[in-house]
Amino acid sequence: MFGLTPFRRGRNDVFDFFNEMEKNFMQSFNNEFFNFKTDIVEKEDKFILEAELPGFNKENIDVKVDDNKLTISAKQDTSTEENKDNYVRKERRYGSFVRSFDVSNVKVDDIKADYKNGILTLELPKKDSGNSNGKKIDIN
Repeated sequence: MFGLTPFRRGRNDVFDFFNEMEKNFMQSFNNEFFNFKTDIVEKEDKFILEAELPGFNKENIDVKVDDNKLTISAKQDTSTEENKDNYVRKERRYGSFVRSFDVSNVKVDDIKADYKNGILTLELPKKDSGNSNGKKIDIN
């Protein structure tokens, strides 16, 4: 009984296995390769966001803030001359990469950006909380 495979009713296509494998591969491919990794550290007066964008030129990275949403986009193109080469194996990827972050508690006019060695670093100063001393609330 332990070696039995359950019978699936309905369509029993020989290519179901390959279709499922391709679907799973493409789903993990999209999640893994079309996003870039970020680290966000909270300090007392600011957030530090570091985004991994290796291989990008600074001119191809765009950082915008609109409606309390910070969007980092990077574009990497392949030239037509490169496509004429007969590659044996090509693992470098090309395309557009975009991530967005909520910056509703950040002073957007004071954001600073730096790009060195494939790491985009953004300093995101926090907005003043208005009541920095806090207030203890008694429970009745």
